[in-house]
Amino acid sequence: MQGIGDLTSILIDGNQMSRLLKFILLGGPAIWAIALASVLALAIILWKLWRLALFGAWVGGRRSRDAVALWVDGRETEALARLKGRRSCRAVLIRAAMTARRDPTLDDAAARAETERVARNLIATARNGLRPLELIATIAPLLGLLGTVLGMIAAFQALQEAGSRADPALLAGGIWEALLTTAAGMAVAIPASMALTWFESVVDRLRLEMEDAATRVFLRPLARRDAQPGSQAAE
Repeated sequence: MQGIGDLTSILIDGNQMSRLLKFILLGGPAIWAIALASVLALAIILWKLWRLALFGAWVGGRRSRDAVALWVDGRETEALARLKGRRSCRAVLIRAAMTARRDPTLDDAAARAETERVARNLIATARNGLRPLELIATIAPLLGLLGTVLGMIAAFQALQEAGSRADPALLAGGIWEALLTTAAGMAVAIPASMALTWFESVVDRLRLEMEDAATRVFLRPLARRDAQPGSQAAE
């Protein structure tokens, strides 16, 4: 019985593969381009999930908030120690802001400029891969529409060549085959557009959180460390 079940599953899988191959062949060159776009979109989505996870998009926020709270309380060394070894985007930016803030060679404007430079690089890194995904979401329906138009042209050419012996079923068959590419293009574009919107919302949330943390770092005035030698001598 088990052998019969395995054989049945193999036959079902074989039938599904043959139907898929027939679908691709009916769609023509446009369906091949759409199939390639779907593979690329899936690869980009999986890669983007992995990169954002490494970037700390969903973890590391608590430690960063604790470090900012320590900094606001005036415990600068403890705040920096809290972020030591952390590689999330929030931790990297907050550490850069604190380091620039404590650097005696940088005034307030220069420290802010350095922090903004680091923030821009982090946001650019977080947005890597979104442009190709946006391109796929845009061109997939257009490829489907192109395949439909080409298929309709071929169907009407065949109808014209048939002349008075034209069979309406021939036209109907050509039309539904042409419409397959439009459906395939939309099937690729909709998930790609949804993933793109979600990734952009994640990046926007990271940007707002990093901007808020950096602002809190710069709002607290630094404690005076060393008095001027001349003033000490005068006292």
